[in-house]
Amino acid sequence: MNARIAALFRHPIKGFTPEKLNHVRLEAGGAFPGDRLWAVEDGPSGFDPADPKWVPKQRFTVLAKIAEVARARTALDDATGVLTAQVDRQPAFRGRLAEPQGRAGFEAWLADLLGDLATGPLKVVHGGGHHFLDHPLGHVSIINLASVRDLGEKLGRPVDPLRFRGNLYVDGWPAWAENKWAGKRLMVGWAQAEVFKPIVRCAATHVDPTSAERDLDVCKALFDNYGDLNCGIYVRVTAGGPVGRGDAATAPAVEAEPSEARA
Repeated sequence: MNARIAALFRHPIKGFTPEKLNHVRLEAGGAFPGDRLWAVEDGPSGFDPADPKWVPKQRFTVLAKIAEVARARTALDDATGVLTAQVDRQPAFRGRLAEPQGRAGFEAWLADLLGDLATGPLKVVHGGGHHFLDHPLGHVSIINLASVRDLGEKLGRPVDPLRFRGNLYVDGWPAWAENKWAGKRLMVGWAQAEVFKPIVRCAATHVDPTSAERDLDVCKALFDNYGDLNCGIYVRVTAGGPVGRGDAATAPAVEAEPSEARA
């Protein structure tokens, strides 16, 4: 399969704006660099920065529970540590999340944006090298663009791949082939990985990443057309290496059977 990595994204703050990258270096056993290193609690989550452990995403300001989070346009500058956040008809925020004053400022800015949609006090949290992943073993997520296009064809309208908030977007794999790859090995760029499982989708995908409106029931569309809620795969890096836009994405060596074709 002659496939390439079409795009790479990190999400510095869980639930907020994806940032496009040209290249990264994946490390064995590690999560995607710079991805979901920060999160915003929507009321106490039980997360302990001194003993960081996985916490369900519903404890944070994520699209699955608050679509208006997508209205915020955030960008984190690695060189300065400065986060900028903008939204229509509201003053912009600029500050360093590593500093108490900066965290408090972003919390206040976000509280003004979300209003009563936030159910508890907002608190910016960080756990050193901890990544606030949707699944505790979902280290790196890959989206097959052919699968997204096929879903769009079924619906009669384009589906923005960014609804799926992946790390790597691959073009060139057959649509939905990835759903049969659990336990198989593949390569992305110069890194080797093992497929963990398909990604079961939630209401976060219903939110248009540009308009912040819940305008498409992706979960229903997946189930109605394919009989499950899967789109994308989680992989675990087994041998590190550089990965860049345009690099090859080598699928597992598996034999397709006609009976396994996705409807």
